[in-house]
Amino acid sequence: MKKALFLFAAIQLFMTAQSQNVTSLSKEEKEGLLYMREEEKMARDVYDSMFAKWEVNPFGNIRQSERVHMDRMKTLAVTYGIQEEKVFKQDKAGRFSDPLLASYYKTLIASGTQSLTDALKAGAKIEDLDIADLDKRIAQTKKEDILAAYKYLRMGSENHLRAFVRRLKSQGVDYQPEFLTKGIFDAIISGENQQAGCGNGPGQGQGKGEGKGKGKCCDK
Repeated sequence: MKKALFLFAAIQLFMTAQSQNVTSLSKEEKEGLLYMREEEKMARDVYDSMFAKWEVNPFGNIRQSERVHMDRMKTLAVTYGIQEEKVFKQDKAGRFSDPLLASYYKTLIASGTQSLTDALKAGAKIEDLDIADLDKRIAQTKKEDILAAYKYLRMGSENHLRAFVRRLKSQGVDYQPEFLTKGIFDAIISGENQQAGCGNGPGQGQGKGEGKGKGKCCDK
């Protein structure tokens, strides 16, 4: 009897905690978690397509990183009891619940299949957009776990942006930011690679001299 009462009390506490987790999020915080996860999916879907088309890095490495970013957002969604959108459960390439991200995907796929240079521009644009959106979401929350996740994603996107911009520069193309201010963009490009990985997890590619040097691990 005591065990049954203890189990019942534990279940009640868990359900209460889950309810508090959901209600403790503001509307902006909840929307932010869902949107950023879907934006990481958009990046992954585009990079999967570009790698299949051109078979070059940085698409091959960075698409793996986007999967890690999606999982990071999913973990937070589960923590806060947020129900996954149907599109995530199906996880089909090119399917999005947000119409803006669906539009970005179609445009980026169309441009990225024209040439390798256009594909690299599409990659730079994705990371440019991602960092700008993350900065917006970071300003909307004070929750440490959400901030930590967003900052981790931002470090990864900085690595990716440097990789795409460097590859474009090697082709004589100077990418100009569309979403970030010129000052923030220049600071990122002149910075060094952070330990947010370009592959299957944090810090991947850090063990063989690839962890520093303005995002070069993403090109390997």
